[in-house]
Amino acid sequence: MPADPSHDTLDAIVLVGRPASGKSEIIDFLTRLPERDRRRDYHLGMLDILDDFPLLWTWFEEDAMLERDFNRPRLHSDPDGYFLHNDLWRLLVRRLDLEYTKRLRQPGYHPVHTTLVEFSRGAEHGGYAAAFPHLSDELLGRAGVVYVRVSYEESLRKNRRRFNPDRPDSILEHGLSDEKMERLYREDDWSTFAPGDSGFFEVRSQDVPFVVFENQDDVTTGRPDLLAGRLKDTLGTLWELHSRRG
Repeated sequence: MPADPSHDTLDAIVLVGRPASGKSEIIDFLTRLPERDRRRDYHLGMLDILDDFPLLWTWFEEDAMLERDFNRPRLHSDPDGYFLHNDLWRLLVRRLDLEYTKRLRQPGYHPVHTTLVEFSRGAEHGGYAAAFPHLSDELLGRAGVVYVRVSYEESLRKNRRRFNPDRPDSILEHGLSDEKMERLYREDDWSTFAPGDSGFFEVRSQDVPFVVFENQDDVTTGRPDLLAGRLKDTLGTLWELHSRRG
């Protein structure tokens, strides 16, 4: 499909929030929409998803093989699945940004595509204040940010419910142990990093627009009409902020 000459879509969205907050369900909903509706109602082009979970899971698989099959030290994680070094959280962000940079090599990538970058960060490993500076000026200058807001208790409830032990590598069915949820994600720094329900936060003199998608009432599970309406309003606000930034 040729790009719309009015460029009525966001080039990129960074979608963040606690585990199981509803991010993956939002992505699933948006990818199923007809392209015309997605562009008209949500200001999004063809979605290109960059998610750090597959990268992280690959590291876990490689560590298990190194230890089990080659009698070699693990590179990324300990046997309990915790990172050996906190910098690996930042490396994941840089890998997502690198993948975005590769996309920009494609002629005409924007505005045909909207890149959707998705990750979670808890305060224990630096939070969003530590993560966002590892995104490039190129991405930050194009992106709007959506934070999916739920309490820790709601995140924990949905994480337990969605986990399928037969599909631990699935985007929609993976989960964390209660112990990992407690240690890694109980504390969340979003409210201090980007106060309010919408506005701008600054990274290296870049004004980055953000909005909060409220999901404490779980509109992302089996409530498609409510999800559609709330997401339309949320992304409409983000589009207005993006337009003000110019």
